[in-house]
Amino acid sequence: MDFELKGKTAFVTGGSRGIGRAIALTLA
Repeated sequence: MDFELKGKTAFVTGGSRGIGRAIALTLA
């Protein structure tokens, strides 16, 4: 569960930078 939480946090943090945003768009 720690891994999943860290992964989700990384995505959220990346979203603020713009990188996670591209990943989110790709996943969506």
